[in-house]
Amino acid sequence: MVKVDPQVAQIRRGVEEILPLEALEMKLRTGRRLRIKAGFDPTAPDLHLGHTVLINKLRMFQDIGHEVIFLIGDFTATIGDPTGKSATRAPLTREQVQRNALTYQEQVFKILDPEKTVTQFNSSWMNEMSAAGLVHLAARQTVARMLERDDFAKRFEQQRPIAIHEFLYPLIQGYDSVVLKADVEVGGTDQKFNMLMGRELQRHYDQEPQVVVTVPILEGLDGTEKMSKSLGNAIAINDPPSEMFGKIMSISDSLMWRYYELLSLNTRLEDIARMRHLAAEGRENPKRFKVELAKEIVGRFHGELQARRAAEDFERRFVQGAMPQEMPLVRLAAPAGGLPIANALKNAQLTASTSEALRLISQGAVRVDGEKVTDRNRVLEKGANVVLQVGKRRFARAVIG
Repeated sequence: MVKVDPQVAQIRRGVEEILPLEALEMKLRTGRRLRIKAGFDPTAPDLHLGHTVLINKLRMFQDIGHEVIFLIGDFTATIGDPTGKSATRAPLTREQVQRNALTYQEQVFKILDPEKTVTQFNSSWMNEMSAAGLVHLAARQTVARMLERDDFAKRFEQQRPIAIHEFLYPLIQGYDSVVLKADVEVGGTDQKFNMLMGRELQRHYDQEPQVVVTVPILEGLDGTEKMSKSLGNAIAINDPPSEMFGKIMSISDSLMWRYYELLSLNTRLEDIARMRHLAAEGRENPKRFKVELAKEIVGRFHGELQARRAAEDFERRFVQGAMPQEMPLVRLAAPAGGLPIANALKNAQLTASTSEALRLISQGAVRVDGEKVTDRNRVLEKGANVVLQVGKRRFARAVIG
């Protein structure tokens, strides 16, 4: 019989729940190659480090010999995932979904082994399902069961609208597991209800129920909200090396340990605990550990050479320029043409007015990412993520949205 303890130990790292653990152990003991499913709705063009918490777990399954089914939910994306939403979500157009799906495929293989990955699109079977088939699927569950979901229950109690098509979302996600004959489904904690629906539907279709593995939701740069590009607190895996490095260095020391646990592939849990202990006792500067984490992550997506250059660039621009490691994170709204630098300084509360900002620029007291601003008419583009500095002591990391 196959020994599964080492595999289980690897799988459990950075995992919230395994439901049920005994079933996973039993599947592993068979020694067969398991089918590990994870679904991604292509609702935005870029993957960020929050997504990689899940993708890293998929790669770990590949490394111990299993097959990953990378499911692109191009059909479910046109419905709109209601998870965590307080109102009905607007569905995407088919053109938006196809465009985003293409970028997902390009990015995901920076982590996954393409030789051990099967890419599927759930439109390939859902577009073939008849109206009668959809009614038959819907008959497998009750409204009462759907209202067990927290977000649906809250909206029902508050008399907020719940569209009928939103009830179909977890059913279709569960049906994907039936079609794919998934042994394990991996997803964020916010997908637990939907993944458990897959177990229920597999029983209805006389299949062995999948094991559900939930991974935590990674906090963004602010350390409070979940990482999201729309919130301006995300680190995209396509960010340029220096920008990615700088963003990682901007997180708080306390958040760094969570990033280590969920994102590092090179550092054992016992080593993380040791580093944390050394930093807490003041025997090591936590900045040293943060630099190593930033180099690992940048190296993963851009190569070791680019990681070294990003570290050197950070040292030159931030450390030698005496920039603090931690600073306020502000989100600044910008019109289509971008945000004038004077308005950015005022809106970030680094100056009392735009006139003061312009005066300080003329005096050479304003810097962006460590470089002196000489153009009073400079405009910060939408989507920029920069460090604003006024004088020697006033700093803010600004996301221009």
